[in-house]
Amino acid sequence: MLQLKTLNDVFSTIADSRRERAMLVEDSTGAWQPISTLQVYQRVRAIAAALRSWGIAKGDRVAILAENRWEWAVADFASLAIGAIDVPIYPTLLAEQIVPLLADSGSRVLFVSTLAQFQKLASYRSTAALSQLEHIVLMDDDPIPGAVNFSSLLANAAAPNNHRDPAFDDAARAVQPSDLATLIYTSGTTGEPKGVLLTHGNIACNVDHSLDAFDLDSTDSCISFLPLSHITARHLDYALYAKDVTVAYCSSFEKLPQTLTAIRPTILVAVPRVFEKVRQVAEQRAAASAIKRRLFAWALRTGQKHRDEIAAGRTPSSLAWKLANALVYKKLSAGFGGRVRYAIAGGAPLGLDTAHWFASAGLRILEGYGLTETSPVIAINTPAANRMGSVGKPLPNIECSIAEDGELLVRGPSVFAGYWRDRGNAEVFDAEGWFHTGDIGHIDNDGFLYITDRKKELLKTSGGKLIAPQPIENKLKANFLVGNVAVVGDRHKFASALILPNFVALEPWAAEHGVAANNRSTLAEDPKIRAEFQTIVDKVNSTLANFETIKRFRLVPDEWTIDSGELTPSMKLRRRVITQKYANEIAEFYADEATSKR
Repeated sequence: MLQLKTLNDVFSTIADSRRERAMLVEDSTGAWQPISTLQVYQRVRAIAAALRSWGIAKGDRVAILAENRWEWAVADFASLAIGAIDVPIYPTLLAEQIVPLLADSGSRVLFVSTLAQFQKLASYRSTAALSQLEHIVLMDDDPIPGAVNFSSLLANAAAPNNHRDPAFDDAARAVQPSDLATLIYTSGTTGEPKGVLLTHGNIACNVDHSLDAFDLDSTDSCISFLPLSHITARHLDYALYAKDVTVAYCSSFEKLPQTLTAIRPTILVAVPRVFEKVRQVAEQRAAASAIKRRLFAWALRTGQKHRDEIAAGRTPSSLAWKLANALVYKKLSAGFGGRVRYAIAGGAPLGLDTAHWFASAGLRILEGYGLTETSPVIAINTPAANRMGSVGKPLPNIECSIAEDGELLVRGPSVFAGYWRDRGNAEVFDAEGWFHTGDIGHIDNDGFLYITDRKKELLKTSGGKLIAPQPIENKLKANFLVGNVAVVGDRHKFASALILPNFVALEPWAAEHGVAANNRSTLAEDPKIRAEFQTIVDKVNSTLANFETIKRFRLVPDEWTIDSGELTPSMKLRRRVITQKYANEIAEFYADEATSKR
């Protein structure tokens, strides 16, 4: 087990390891170039020196608005090294969302990745809201009035003797576990963003335990593509650096397929939506011909007989499984680069159906669980202790308790210090120091934790029945024709669903079945398409209690994205946005209720 006291200890681990491949970055030609641990150290020291020259000191806030790239990590480590508090901001946010965060945090310096990010804020620079913002540092090399180029701050990065700087190292070591490290604004799935305050000790003690059961070393590699503005991705990178793993930076989801092929990572950490998309693509390709459909179905049936072995980390010895692996499973594995030893899901519920499907296809997914407020990991399945459907056993330094209403309560050194400006602390901490997670769950006799839904997202029917929407949504999304789902029906007699088709798969399906449509709206209204989705809904309904079943649904033609507001940056539904956007459609589901009350 690691013994980290602060996040500066993680940086010190990087500097001490003297490796040639601490980071991998893609250059303008598409080639992947290494950054050595010495270069990382020198660049961090140079950026820290620039921050100090601007008067940035312990407790000052430094914001980072950028996609995943090596400069993000260097800016982060430089801020932490001088005791500053960094404020990560999702690069997908609009200016109207970013400015309040900068103003609320009082950030004095802002690192931005591109000209586009800089221009978001151009018209706000002279406003009172950004009066405290003194410097903007641009990571790209475009010369822009009003911004300092990141590269210019690295002009003196390399020390003549390539040795460590004792004064810089001493200052980094002076930072204490109780000092604040970061201010992270929550993504606001159920309300307005609140700033979560995490200390160096909060995150460091979580890093100490989260990957303790995983056998990782300098021969391993991982792609950093989940947004670093989210604690899950940052925590992961810290944990990987502490174990000497090489981290490759991928700036967007769109680049992920080719990055997987180029890097061939041994560790893959993703939100469930990534795994769901991979499954949908695999099933869509398998549906292209009768021969492929039969082969794929046979391989999955074969895999189902051995999925418990896969979940336990064993390779099945049967000839049928080996043949299915050679013909089908290896192709799926090749899509992830062909070398993944550990696949980990977090950030949202994976769903038992998805876990079973991948295990049947030869890939074990180890699900974990946590929150921004808990730094983030609360529990994780490990190579030695994995139970599909659960989120694993709680970390050894985390206490868990289940309240009478099923809410998970946690205590421990990784639980956050409180919300920025004390907004809502009394609502989430009780008199005994338990943090109320807002998640509903239970712990089985073997100590595995199960999370069923968000407490605030539970739907209560007018008959008093509680419905957890996420498990139902996950079952529907298991079909490759379904892109996303929002189950609705709070305070109504029954549950209904807004279903966003997976149009990439639906359009060729429609052509094959003789459905002519000029656009997605007409596809969504077509009777034959609706009948197919009714079959999908009926199949899921057959696995549900009667009060949970989807009585009515509507196919919607508009994509749900982070930019349009229906999804959080971690790909979770923003239910409030969706229910507002589709208020008329939801009202139609329950129009006869209004009639019956007259």
